[in-house]
Amino acid sequence: MPVETSVLVGIVCLVVGAAVAVLVMRNAKNGSVREAESKIQNAHTEAEQVVADAKRAAETLKKEALLEAKEEIIQSKQAAEAEEAQRKKEIRVLENRVMQREESLDRRNDALDKREHQLSSQQGQIDKRSRELEELYARQTSELERISELTRDDAHAELLDKVRGEVTHEAAAIIRESEQKVKAECHKTAQEIISLAIQRCASDHTAEVTVTSVHIPSDDLKGRIIGREGRNIRTFEQVSGVNLVIDDTPETVVLSSFDPVRRETARVALENLIADGRIHPARIEEMYQKASDLVQQRVREAGEQAAFDTGIHDLHPEIIKTLGALRYRTSFGQNVLRHSLEVADLCAIMASELGIDVMTAKRAGLLHDLGKAIDREVEGPHAVIGAELARRYGEKPAIVHAIEAHHGDTDPNTVLDVIVQAGDAISASRPGARRESAENYIKRLEKLEEIANSHEGVERTYAMQAGREVHVMVQPDKVSDAESTVLAHDIAQQIEEEMEYPGQVRVVVIRESRAVDIAK
Repeated sequence: MPVETSVLVGIVCLVVGAAVAVLVMRNAKNGSVREAESKIQNAHTEAEQVVADAKRAAETLKKEALLEAKEEIIQSKQAAEAEEAQRKKEIRVLENRVMQREESLDRRNDALDKREHQLSSQQGQIDKRSRELEELYARQTSELERISELTRDDAHAELLDKVRGEVTHEAAAIIRESEQKVKAECHKTAQEIISLAIQRCASDHTAEVTVTSVHIPSDDLKGRIIGREGRNIRTFEQVSGVNLVIDDTPETVVLSSFDPVRRETARVALENLIADGRIHPARIEEMYQKASDLVQQRVREAGEQAAFDTGIHDLHPEIIKTLGALRYRTSFGQNVLRHSLEVADLCAIMASELGIDVMTAKRAGLLHDLGKAIDREVEGPHAVIGAELARRYGEKPAIVHAIEAHHGDTDPNTVLDVIVQAGDAISASRPGARRESAENYIKRLEKLEEIANSHEGVERTYAMQAGREVHVMVQPDKVSDAESTVLAHDIAQQIEEEMEYPGQVRVVVIRESRAVDIAK
């Protein structure tokens, strides 16, 4: 036991201490051996007494521990017996419930058996009644066929034809009414959205043309520009890729090129040469290089400014550069970069009203004419060229498709596509936004009338509203009301395929028939 061990250890320590004390005393006082022996004997006696006391204490503790252990065992046994009694009680309750449930199921089973027997009997009666009804129905059908002189199939077909005719008429009326209602509501909503976009994006327009003429102080400079044996003009045209036209126009030199950026670079270089006064091949090459760097810088700045104005900051550098080149591109006198900025604003406004992503619509509107910057270098429609360029530099498929579909090169299949188309048409068709020469205007009107007159049954055609509306008069004996609708669609389709025009052209087919008689 732990208590006995501690007592024994204490005794050993006492014995050792006594021995040490004896040694010390022996060394200190050699003469008192007897006294020391006496003390040792007393120590032995005391140690024996301590050991005996320790043993008695240990026995006492042992007995107390045994008693406590017995009490704990008794208490644990009593708790276990009580828990067992409780579990037995619960088991008896569950057994009673199970027995009651079994009795209930037995009673229910008996009731179901009885109900099944009743249903079986009723089913037999129903089957018998059903056979009687079928026989009666067959006799009645035979009698009706004899009286009406129609077979069942013939009567069924006649009834279906009658019902089908009535339903078709009602369905057509409902469809026509629904279509008219939907068209009216859609037209009204579209007008509200477009008018709101136009009001919020109102801006002044000035028809622009690319500067192709350079003013010179005097006609004497024309000879210096040409140079000895034409060296200067040949060098200028070879370096710039622009044709330099020098004619009898006073104090004016004309630049001709299909590339607007190259033409602008040549203009800046020529103006700098005239201002410098030193015109020779080496100086021409030097001035053209400086002008090219200056124009390219202006192009990048224009693209960056356009991106900043629209709040689009993650465009690829090549797209920014191409976008800036639109600064020197015009379409019917309208600056393409300003047109793109306006389309971006219009698309954003309409997208906000329709509940789609505003920034995506604005991005598609800004980039929709991207291909016009390089359409002189790459073959194909500018919409397809711009879409390919946007796809190459990581633009989203939705934006790429909107660019490609804004002129109908592909079919529009999303709201974003339609918004870009609408924004482009609104910006291009604003009064004063675009202009065209009188010659082109007359040719466009003549082409419209020619397309309409080429169709059979057309009597005469009038181009109205500056070519935005065509009134087609048809012969009533050759074209019916239904055919007039088809004719309007065919003419509009042909105009879309064969002509280029800003905005839209409305085709109106007019059919008039008169019956005249005289009362005498």
